[in-house]
Amino acid sequence: MTRPGQGGDRDVYEYALLCVVPRVERGERLNAGVLLYCRARSYLAARIHLDEHRLRALDPDADLAGIRAALDAVAAVCEGGETAGQAAGDDAGRRFRWIVAPRSTIVRPGPVHTGLTADPVAETERLLDLLVR
Repeated sequence: MTRPGQGGDRDVYEYALLCVVPRVERGERLNAGVLLYCRARSYLAARIHLDEHRLRALDPDADLAGIRAALDAVAAVCEGGETAGQAAGDDAGRRFRWIVAPRSTIVRPGPVHTGLTADPVAETERLLDLLVR
């Protein structure tokens, strides 16, 4: 059902936050990115924004280079190019499911949520602004 003022060609998407958990024993986390997958549009993307000052407030000794490398690796898997390794040949849905699988690392995905959008690129940026920046 379309609401007044909204187009009827919106598609379902799934998204998850990328969180940095620098010190597991403290239970603190920092949102550092968003993943968005829209099957109908074959769209998968990650947008990253690591607030180093906030991260240093949680853990002054955090390995910034390692955390950035882990975030960049997630973005590479989303892009599916050569730098995605074995995941490069997988379809977007399979890559999304692999990324959002629970793991115990410093960079980890949050729970998957859903929504509707006519523009997954704009929605990815909107979610980054709303939930991460």
